[in-house]
Amino acid sequence: MGANSIDSQLGRGGLVRLLYRLGHQQASGILSLTAPGVREVFALRRGGIVVHDELAKRTQIARLARLAALAGLTASFEGGVSSYPPGAQHVVSLATWARGHAEAQLDNSLAEQLVRELAGMRLSIRAELAPAPADEADRRMIAAMAQPRRLDQIWPLARTPRFRLLAFLHFLRSVDVLEVEGIVAERSAPNRLRSRDPAREAAARLLGVDDHTDVEAIKRAYRRIARSLHPDLQPDADAERRRSLERSFAEVTAAYELLA
Repeated sequence: MGANSIDSQLGRGGLVRLLYRLGHQQASGILSLTAPGVREVFALRRGGIVVHDELAKRTQIARLARLAALAGLTASFEGGVSSYPPGAQHVVSLATWARGHAEAQLDNSLAEQLVRELAGMRLSIRAELAPAPADEADRRMIAAMAQPRRLDQIWPLARTPRFRLLAFLHFLRSVDVLEVEGIVAERSAPNRLRSRDPAREAAARLLGVDDHTDVEAIKRAYRRIARSLHPDLQPDADAERRRSLERSFAEVTAAYELLA
């Protein structure tokens, strides 16, 4: 989508996608948004809405949220037009707003739905529309998706809380920046972002880890426990003690194999 001239009817989620692109392209010009009984005009400068002060900034953010919820919204943008309010000193970054708005929509129910829909698919970011990283966690997530990977492969590389990663993925999908390849994951591959699994939760408790702990941490926990339970490492144990150790060792090993 070019940012010089736009005149289109926006469907569901269309405003968030449009504003992200205008922000990403550092567009300047006049954006008009209309719906039945509504007309809003925004002056853009280098990908942001120009405002006078912080109070006006908060007001514009609220206006965008209301507009994003409207049906039948029409957008018109004329690029290259320099028409900024006198004395304007602040901008509302459109790319930042689009991300914040999209991520705020994610709740636990939607997060689990996202996991179900994306599990087994290979995900990557459209390089030409990749968001600018806001912090180190962003850089890790973006780097993890520089090439197509499954959720269970992205999460340990991103090293970020599960919900934050899912919020980021939801944002990328909302602005049509997430590339999804329909390749089913190997049946044996772990999926640490899957929906609640009682068997995995029980295995995690046995190893003293979280169900979503990364593979290396699971290996360390298993090795630590295995050393204390392996019958061969306790030569002085009597027959009854050895049988108890063997049972416990087998249970811990089965838990490790399920998680890793």
